[in-house]
Amino acid sequence: MKANQATWPLATMARLLKVSRSGFHAWNQRRPSAHAQQDRDLLARIRAIYTRSHGTYGMPRIHATLARQGIHVGRKRVARLMREAGLRGVSRRRWVKTTRRAPGARPAPDLVQRHFQADVPNRLWVADATCIPTAAGFFYLTVVLDVYSRRIVGWAMGSHLRTALMLQALDMALAQRRPEDVIHHSDQGCPIHVCRLRATLPGRRCSAFDGLGGRCLRQRHV
Repeated sequence: MKANQATWPLATMARLLKVSRSGFHAWNQRRPSAHAQQDRDLLARIRAIYTRSHGTYGMPRIHATLARQGIHVGRKRVARLMREAGLRGVSRRRWVKTTRRAPGARPAPDLVQRHFQADVPNRLWVADATCIPTAAGFFYLTVVLDVYSRRIVGWAMGSHLRTALMLQALDMALAQRRPEDVIHHSDQGCPIHVCRLRATLPGRRCSAFDGLGGRCLRQRHV
């Protein structure tokens, strides 16, 4: 009734809800209980922590932050207040390992031996992929980097990590740079189907070799 006083007459709302106007006035003038006031104060602190985290903190991290501030309350209470206020954090998802060698796959030799150097452009390209968690699910980014200029010369993004996605990035690089001959380095990743990818490279004027698996875009050269 209080929220709709500006829209509906009090007498009409009291009649429809079958309550007395005197009862409403008594309720409206009643001071909030100590527990309700504590909830209000606690919610203000929760909102402040949530805002400082740019909307990323969920119940566990907000509860931990309150504890560090000397405010010891139950996790369920924090969860209830956040739910009632519509505050939702960004959940941490388990990292998806994107680069493991296929069982039985025969890797190409690692000609570079972790020495990623090139004297001229378009002599050595490094390809890799990473997984990006979003609210809509996981997306995958594949890139091709020219070691000499350290520029991304090709990239592709999609909801899968099949050979076609890596080839899209490679074809973009070839279309932009048009190299005469280039060495294409990738890790030994099972999801990118390195064996199938390697088979397409000679027709694209590329030589292939593999590095270590499981490196993803955390490699220093990428």
